[in-house]
Amino acid sequence: MKRIKVLIVEDSAFMRKLISEFLAEDKRIEVIGTARNGKEAISKIKEQKPDVVTLDVEMPIMNGLEALKEIMQQCPTPVIMLSSTTREGAENTVSAMDIGAFDFISKPSGAISLDLHKIKRELIDKVIAASKTSIQMLQKNPRIVESFMPDKNKCSKIEPEKEKQTILNNWNPESKKIIVIGTSTGGPRALQAVLTKLPGNLDAPILIIQHMPPGFTKSLAERLNSLSEITVKEAEDGEIIHKGTAYIAPGGWHLKVKRIGMALAVSVDGSEIRGGHRPSVDVLFESVSEIPDYSKVAVIMTGMGSDGAAGLIRMKKTGNVKAIAESQETSIVFGMPKAAIATGLVDSVENVEKIANAIVKFCNQ
Repeated sequence: MKRIKVLIVEDSAFMRKLISEFLAEDKRIEVIGTARNGKEAISKIKEQKPDVVTLDVEMPIMNGLEALKEIMQQCPTPVIMLSSTTREGAENTVSAMDIGAFDFISKPSGAISLDLHKIKRELIDKVIAASKTSIQMLQKNPRIVESFMPDKNKCSKIEPEKEKQTILNNWNPESKKIIVIGTSTGGPRALQAVLTKLPGNLDAPILIIQHMPPGFTKSLAERLNSLSEITVKEAEDGEIIHKGTAYIAPGGWHLKVKRIGMALAVSVDGSEIRGGHRPSVDVLFESVSEIPDYSKVAVIMTGMGSDGAAGLIRMKKTGNVKAIAESQETSIVFGMPKAAIATGLVDSVENVEKIANAIVKFCNQ
């Protein structure tokens, strides 16, 4: 079995040793070297040709963002960023996703994390997933994805399975609409590709789950808001939901909806982790399924695992729902969309650059 070759880039000798030991515990992974800064990393990537790089954001001589830009231009390689949860660290991490990083991992307690073992499983899983991704996908600018991707949507319509006979199918074009989106690995770039194409007068609110730890979603929301016609913000508990606004679940908290009089409002809570996630797509979808007088547009995009599939089944059984899944062709990781499609309840499979149009079409139908 070919092992995944990993280069670790960290200025802290302690962290280099700790990360090396964690990855070495998995027989599928081989740590082939380390580097102390971005400049040294670029030289070693060219020489050793690793399958995956773990890259610290904060380093001397050449920091992680500067190094990432050079790596993606000179020696493209899947990169996992390791970031602190400071405001600057969060902003840099969101920028790294835009430059082409595969994903990131938050250091639990600052620059030198004595409790990094808490994220050992996450680190191993993401290294393995990163080794399987297409580097061409990571190099794409989300704004020009349409010119980059061939149109391979041979089956944009998913044929219903037999179990679908019990599903409600009375889509009402006159009813109020609410849009719910779930995504994980690769999600920040996918969200940018979708939200920046939605019209500012969109006649529905949007609730978004992006798997992220605390401290990062506010920076993500601010960046997306600066690029979009719609308003994008981190959700706040108790605020009234408005049309033309996208609410991103705060990292580490579930996002639900509740009624306040005739209006809908955000409900944020720290209840039990679901399927390894908080926020969880399933939790959001199940919460929205309990609003009978709204038709729902559900979107599941790139990400590892199957979060959202169970929630989609619940939504389809309890109300009028149109479901969209991102295609394998544009998904950084085709886990969550694949699980949604496997339910037989997805109405269309779209390349990421066409998802916004599909959302608008369903909202206007």
